Formats: sequence, C-alpha cells, structure tokens
Amino acid sequence: MRIYSLLLATVLLAGCSTGGVAAPDEISFVGGSGNSTFIKIEDRKDAPIISGEVLDGTIKTLATNKVTVINVWASWCAPCRAEAPLLQEFSINYPEVQFAGILTRDNISSAKVFYENFKLTYPTFIDDGLLIGFRGSLIPNAIPTTLIIDKNNKVAVRISGEVTVAAFRDLLDKVLAQA
Repeated sequence: MRIYSLLLATVLLAGCSTGGVAAPDEISFVGGSGNSTFIKIEDRKDAPIISGEVLDGTIKTLATNKVTVINVWASWCAPCRAEAPLLQEFSINYPEVQFAGILTRDNISSAKVFYENFKLTYPTFIDDGLLIGFRGSLIPNAIPTTLIIDKNNKVAVRISGEVTVAAFRDLLDKVLAQA
C-alpha cells in the first residue's frame, strides 16, 4: 500500500510541473514561454524543404527563396488558439512573406475545425515528420513554436511558445531588413 501511495503522489506531483500540459488524449507536451532565439546570418543553418500534404488534401511545396514563417501548432493547444488570429493577420499584412503551419500531435478533423474557426488562409502541413528536417538547427522545441526562415532558406529565428505582436513584428522586420 505504501508503494502505491508513493507512486500516486509522484504521478500527481509530476502532473503539476510547469514544464508541460496534458493534451486531451493524454499526450504531454512542453509549453514554451515565448522566448525567442535570433541567429546571426553567419551562424544560420539550412532549413529543410517543406513539402507534403496540407489540410485541404493537396500537395504543397514552400518556396525556398522567400522569407517564411512556419508555425507548429495543435488544435488542443491553448497558446496556439491565442496566437492564431495574430498569425493570420500578419500573413495578410506581410504579403511578401510566406506563411505555413505544421500540425503536430493532433487529428485531422480537429485541426480542420480549428483552421476554419480561425479563418486561416495559409497552408498547414499534416506531417509533423517534417520537423525532423530542422535537426542541427533551431528545431521546434515546444507547442507552439514559430520559426522565421530567411530568404536564403536559413533558419533565423525560433519563438518557443505563444508569439506576441510586438516581439514577432520586431523579429520579422529584422529578418526582412536583412533580405
């Protein structure tokens, strides 16, 4: 009985940690704090080619010669819901920038409802295996994570957690000014 109580206490305490939140399907994730990492031009690593099926069932390949914003999200993620309108607005206000999402740890039907509810117009890739291509660079390390890739297809910025208007605008403008 004592071992059972100790095990139960350990599980409950672990569930209270601030490092993550349980999803409805019991899969945990690391929640970011909105911290950003900006890489100097000379230290940037190549981004992978982002290509594959998107939520509408078509196949899409992102251009590699444009500044690109990639948002890693899931429909059950509260910070993802909070930042979706902001990212959609930026995608409209910055037509020279390519925006895309990568769905992770989610199901397609929930993601489609999220996509429609937030009236997102940029594509979302449904294969989170694409994230492996960022190994050796700034890999997405939380849900949500937003990456800014420069016009030379190099990873310039990673924001771990929910983006904010001012910080995101500053980082995006900085990468665009380098273009």
